[in-house]
Amino acid sequence: MKFIKIAWRPEFSGFHLDPTAYLDELPGLQATLPPGAWNFASEADHYSMRAPRCVKDLELSNISVPVRKEGRLSLGFSANPWKHESGLNIEYFQVSRFSVESDHEIDWMQGDTVLLDEILPFSGGCRHEIALTDSLIIVECEDLVATWGDV
Repeated sequence: MKFIKIAWRPEFSGFHLDPTAYLDELPGLQATLPPGAWNFASEADHYSMRAPRCVKDLELSNISVPVRKEGRLSLGFSANPWKHESGLNIEYFQVSRFSVESDHEIDWMQGDTVLLDEILPFSGGCRHEIALTDSLIIVECEDLVATWGDV
């Protein structure tokens, strides 16, 4: 991620998350982000850590990869029952890159929760990076639509 800072803090057995630099940059990105990406990134509670519509603590629940390039990539995130009122589904249009990266073997049997995400302008659309506890999802696409509700 370019602006959001995420660091493991062993003394707290947890992550230190700081979206401040991204939030400072975000207003200047409105003209260069696609409309769906802008709407999602600029939602009032998106980075408010205790808010029910903050992405932090959502759990990756499904990935739907299209067979053809004109299809839509979809990521589903389940609600954390102690924080969220509903889950989140993100659909990506005209995807040019999709990857799930990790420095170590991912345990797919354990839940992988969202730490934070960052959406930046990218050639012909946007680049969405989602930092999870065990991995990093990267999607480069024309635009996206994020919908809160049942996943």
